[in-house]
Amino acid sequence: MAPVIRGTRILHDGWSRFLVAEVTMPDGTRLTREIEDHGRAVGVLPYDPERRVALLVEQFRPPTFFAAGTLSLLEVPAGLLDESEPEDGARREAFEETGVRLGPLERLTTGWSMPGISTEQMDLFLGAYTAADRSGPGGGLADEHETITVHEMPLATLAAMSDRGEITDMKTLVLLFALRLRRPELFAGA
Repeated sequence: MAPVIRGTRILHDGWSRFLVAEVTMPDGTRLTREIEDHGRAVGVLPYDPERRVALLVEQFRPPTFFAAGTLSLLEVPAGLLDESEPEDGARREAFEETGVRLGPLERLTTGWSMPGISTEQMDLFLGAYTAADRSGPGGGLADEHETITVHEMPLATLAAMSDRGEITDMKTLVLLFALRLRRPELFAGA
């Protein structure tokens, strides 16, 4: 017998919905669990295999500031999925946030970002680019007040930063580790 969700009530309905679910477990135990629900998301690591660099973004994140006083995070371009195809969403986010136009993407996985609290599934991709593919300003959308700083960084530097624990965003670490496993020659000197 599987657990049964007997019902939910909405606590907040905005950019995200916050629910309380009433759950009956297989042994009959009744629980309440909070759920954050805002839909699917995408993340992509744009990297230039010729120049051995990657594009990351940095911006203020209120939750990390609230929890730890962290003013900004270094992250891969990412965001909510508005399109029917995750690849299209990853390309859109990369262009909005970094100004790079990505072609074919290499799918890594579709994973749960925070399965203990959130319904979010994130599609993760690697996307090769060249210097000529950087055709837009990047920086995010002004009407969303993203205020994004774009960083083009050597892959060897990013590898060293991850080894020292200086990259603290999980989606970024997963994508960086995947690229290191799949294309170790790009990290020579790390």
